[in-house]
Amino acid sequence: MTVQRLVLVAHHERPETPAHAAGAAAWCADHGVDFWMPPKDAVRLDLADCASDRPVHEADVLVSLGGDGTMLRSVEMLDGHAVPLIGVNLGSLGYLTEVEPDGLTAALDRFALGSEAGEWHIDERMMLDVAVNGERVGRALNEAVVEKNQSGHTVRLLARIDGDAFTHYEADGLIVSTPTGSTAYSLSARGPIVSPQHRAILLTPVSPHMLFDRSLVLSPDEVVEIEVAGHRRADVAVDGQPTAVLEPGDVVRCSPSAATARFVRFGAYRYHQILKSKFGLADR
Repeated sequence: MTVQRLVLVAHHERPETPAHAAGAAAWCADHGVDFWMPPKDAVRLDLADCASDRPVHEADVLVSLGGDGTMLRSVEMLDGHAVPLIGVNLGSLGYLTEVEPDGLTAALDRFALGSEAGEWHIDERMMLDVAVNGERVGRALNEAVVEKNQSGHTVRLLARIDGDAFTHYEADGLIVSTPTGSTAYSLSARGPIVSPQHRAILLTPVSPHMLFDRSLVLSPDEVVEIEVAGHRRADVAVDGQPTAVLEPGDVVRCSPSAATARFVRFGAYRYHQILKSKFGLADR
């Protein structure tokens, strides 16, 4: 694979970010690769010469320099375009990033060789299209959350699956997540951990005030609708970003997206080993 265009999205608040961003820019200059950064990132890292308003989906590869949050932002900026992402981990142990900072240039060397010679592959992750009252509001790699708008109150939500009413929830909220998102907000609400190699949709209640408090693991082809059924407002967020305020009667629709997130993996992706390290699990 020939790399002609590379865009870098960075977490500008980490002190080591400027040096690694400059290293990526130098690698591109040495290899004749067109390099740019979103203006906000470039200016904050004192790399204004690299700033460009060009759409990130015009790149052959996107390098995400930060943690899982930066990866989520990168996926959002790509807006469903099939551009490979290389995640460079500047945070704590992440679920989405793979490359350590001192391995960035080596990773770029391997990527430029192509998947066979460079020994890398694409890890595709399913996403969800999210709409409110029929109007698309976002695409989730992790989850869409409908939750209470007022502190100290629950919200009444009707869940439908493929158009059929399932049940009303009296809860702080409902999480509709992908397998990738099973280790995000859904996990803190005691939802199941699902390997990201699966395709499935998870429906997990948040602090339900009812006897039924279990998560549902649904087919990847099913559609989940959540209606604000009570008299209180609710909020909806997509991958942690507030998206809309919902009035009674409003409906959030979550459906499997035709787009996928495409992460570059150098060798086997050992998801279970990441879980083991994240939770400090012992061998015996």
